[in-house]
Amino acid sequence: MAVAQKICCNVERLVDHGDHVYTVDLVPERRAPQFRPGQFLHLALDEYDPSGFWPDSRVFSIASSPSERERLRISYSVQGRFTARMERELREHRSVWVKLPYGEFVIDDTRDVVLFAGGTGITAFTAFLEGLPPDYGHEIYLAYGARTSRLLIYRGLVEERVKIVSRLHPFYFVERDIDEPELTEGETRSNETIGRLSVAAVWDKIKLPFETLYYISGAPAMLKAISQDLSSRGIKSNSIKIDAWE
Repeated sequence: MAVAQKICCNVERLVDHGDHVYTVDLVPERRAPQFRPGQFLHLALDEYDPSGFWPDSRVFSIASSPSERERLRISYSVQGRFTARMERELREHRSVWVKLPYGEFVIDDTRDVVLFAGGTGITAFTAFLEGLPPDYGHEIYLAYGARTSRLLIYRGLVEERVKIVSRLHPFYFVERDIDEPELTEGETRSNETIGRLSVAAVWDKIKLPFETLYYISGAPAMLKAISQDLSSRGIKSNSIKIDAWE
């Protein structure tokens, strides 16, 4: 297991996806330590003095691949005081501090899995998806939801992986579709359901639901709703893995 390191990073690229959702590409001053898909980092906006305490920070899943440690990627939605400050202060070419790696939200690759991703919670799964080989031996069901279609910010990555990995099955959920207002809740278009991400919408697609592991990443209300629904269907607690990133 890699020892956590504190590293100064330069903001190389900042993408505004709209609706207060952003992706940030960071270039560390030295190569980042080894990490596993699903792990996270702490990001601090204030300067870190090694002789003092670590400054105020927030955790973010590492969205980039462990094979590309010269760059680190995170995505975030403005939800509270710290992320509101990030929205105000982060600019390309400014410096931030990170410490990594942390976390045990690592997907078991010996069983079928269902991945529930709400909004920027998808970043807990992107490194895993990016590293999947074409001959991956288990079924992967991805239920990925966001407020609008354009906030499915990693859909392009998912679709590229689907072309390569035959056992990856994505399902998209959009709470409101501003581009196609004639569609109503419950209708489906190209694997996209208008309505909130739910267990019910994918349950019948899972081949072996009681032999499958379930991973949930997203906002607290979603974590609670999905985990309770799975439990009510008879899924044991040790088969439900939660990434409590708020």
